[in-house]
Amino acid sequence: MSAILTHRIGGERIGGACVAERRNPSDLDEVVSLTPEGDGATLDQAIAAAAQAQPAWANASPEFRGDVLDRAGALLMARSDTIGNLLAREEGKTLAEARGEVVRAGRILRYFGGEALRIHGQRLASVRPGIEVSTRQEPVGVVGLITPWNFPIAIPAWKAAPALAFGNAVVLKPAGITPATAAALADALEEAGVPPGVFNLVFVPGSVAGGLAEDARVAAISFTGSTGVGRRLAQAAALNGKRIQLEMGGKNPLVVLDDADLERAVAIALDGSFFGSGQRCTASSRLIVTDGIHDRFVAALGDAARALKVGHALNPETQIGPVASDEQRSTVEHYLTIAKQDGGHIVCGGERVAGPTQGYFMSPAVISETVANMRINREEVFGPVASVIRVKDFDAALATANGSEFGLSAGIVTTSLAHANRFQAQVQSGMVMVNAPTAGVDYHVPFGGTKASSMGPREQGFAAHEFYTRTKTSYVAP
Repeated sequence: MSAILTHRIGGERIGGACVAERRNPSDLDEVVSLTPEGDGATLDQAIAAAAQAQPAWANASPEFRGDVLDRAGALLMARSDTIGNLLAREEGKTLAEARGEVVRAGRILRYFGGEALRIHGQRLASVRPGIEVSTRQEPVGVVGLITPWNFPIAIPAWKAAPALAFGNAVVLKPAGITPATAAALADALEEAGVPPGVFNLVFVPGSVAGGLAEDARVAAISFTGSTGVGRRLAQAAALNGKRIQLEMGGKNPLVVLDDADLERAVAIALDGSFFGSGQRCTASSRLIVTDGIHDRFVAALGDAARALKVGHALNPETQIGPVASDEQRSTVEHYLTIAKQDGGHIVCGGERVAGPTQGYFMSPAVISETVANMRINREEVFGPVASVIRVKDFDAALATANGSEFGLSAGIVTTSLAHANRFQAQVQSGMVMVNAPTAGVDYHVPFGGTKASSMGPREQGFAAHEFYTRTKTSYVAP
């Protein structure tokens, strides 16, 4: 049965003409949700509700705010099977991955429930006798959150949780193709006791959501999505004096050196490149492999990729679910065509896969014989595709890894401590993985990249204080 969704504004559920339907990418006969499409007036109403509710929320006991988040996190974890099933049907992740994401979102909420009590200040000595100096952290106000479809509950949670923990009010605009999963997060927060207006959920087009960067009542915007949209938001936010936090594209390198354990390297590449259908901003999309191991690695990776089971997200035997939409599948196919035209060799995959139901199934693709300046190695594909670049040695591998406008996550597979240490120090990325997949991060440590991948303070963990609070300095004379 299709879920009929509503906006959540000021504690009220507000419907409208259901103009958008989301079909299951594993079974296009199933309509997962019907969603009202709001407009500028909808967004204005949500911002007004947040602005009205925020002062009381900021003045509430941090223990109260923390308890709300802790209860919401516990609700998500208790419902991981139900919400995980919904997420798998709506986004296309395998059921195991979907359940894991819901649990992760619950743990994020519970973590920031504790952080609500850890808002620190400082007491400092003054250069002037008798003057007392102190600092305190205060909420910024109303925060606009714009989130993507590839992690439809984890990313909204890791943005909303610190915003709420530190006393801000939230207006969340989720991705258009995963509205029901965002609504499940709203349900948990409402049931946990978040006051009306403190958390607002609106379903509006991206062009309307851009109004968050222009409204004087909004103090900050956190965005995860494409580089082009992020840059436009940054320009508008700068013109209107708003804080901005952007997580955008990635073209993440995984370096495999001659001394790597072959079986381990293949397993790491397989995980980083193809799990989640390759639709992860931290996915390993450029496999940079040195001469001595290159041929063996390509052959072994091709065999491993062919063996992956592609199918319905709810099938427990499925390892790779469908890509999220027809548009995404067309994009992947377009880049595979370009790669072949540019001289790349399709080792395996890149084909539509037939199943018992009609869906957006694609076999994972490995492309060899590519060079660094090919489009397949410069532009984000966001699908189950990995291209292999042959290089001479570590120095060439490091230079190739750094030869991208992006810099989110980078990995290396090696048994050399010297190479591992040098790679960590010199690779141009916000996150570095040694003998581990480039995709997959902990929720209690900073997340973010460099260059065109990120802008503004880091997300998650202790770093979230920097974006969601502002520092006030007080001077007191006797």
